[in-house]
Amino acid sequence: MVSKNIPGASLLDYPRPSVAVDTAVLTVAEGSVCVLLVRRAEDHQHGQWALPGTFLRERETLADAVLRCLREKAGITGRVPRQLQVFDEPGRDDRGWVLSVAHVDVVPLAALQEALKSDGARLASVTGELELIGGLPYGHADIVAKAVDWLRTAYVEAPDPGALLDEPFTLKDLRELHEAVAGAPLMRDTFRRFMEPKLVGTGQMSDGTRGRPSRLWRRP
Repeated sequence: MVSKNIPGASLLDYPRPSVAVDTAVLTVAEGSVCVLLVRRAEDHQHGQWALPGTFLRERETLADAVLRCLREKAGITGRVPRQLQVFDEPGRDDRGWVLSVAHVDVVPLAALQEALKSDGARLASVTGELELIGGLPYGHADIVAKAVDWLRTAYVEAPDPGALLDEPFTLKDLRELHEAVAGAPLMRDTFRRFMEPKLVGTGQMSDGTRGRPSRLWRRP
C-alpha cells in the first residue's frame, strides 16, 4: 500500500472508500422539528429506521444520487437538497470504510403526506424521540444533529427560509414556527420588532378563527 504521494503511482495504489449520500429531510409537525426516516429494505440493518441513503454509483453525481434515493426510498421528487457535511469517521459503518456526504432539505409537512402514506416511512421528533434517533445506524444521529443545528441557524435571521408556512400567515403563526425550530419559547414583542421589517404586509387581516383578527404577512 502506498502511504504517500510517489511519482508514477496509480490511483489504484491508494485505498478507496465507498461513498454514500444520506439526507436529513426536516419539517415541523405538532410543534416539533421532525426528520423523515425510512425502514431499510436492504439485508444489512434490515427493517431498521434510518435516513434515506444510498451508495454513489459509477459516474453518478452526488446530487443525482440524492435525488434518486429520495425518489426510490421515500417517494419524494422535485426537491433540491443541499450538501451539509462529509462524515468520515472510519467506524461509522461496520460494513467497511464508507464516507457519507450528508445532505439536508427543509420540506413543508403537506409535501410529505404522500411519502408518509407508506408503512416504510415516518417522522421522528428530534426532541421527543431521542432514543430512536440516537439509535439510528451508520452515524445518522450525528447527521440529524448537524442538520438541526443548520436549520436553527437559518431561522435565527430569516422569517421562514424553508417556506414551512403557507402564505399568508400571522406573526403568531410565524412565532410558533420559530419556537418549534428553536425548541424554546420566544418573547412575543421582541420577536415582532425583529421580524416585521423582514416581512411584506398583505394589507389583509386574518378571519379571527384562531383568536382576534391579526395582520397577514408573506415572505419577501
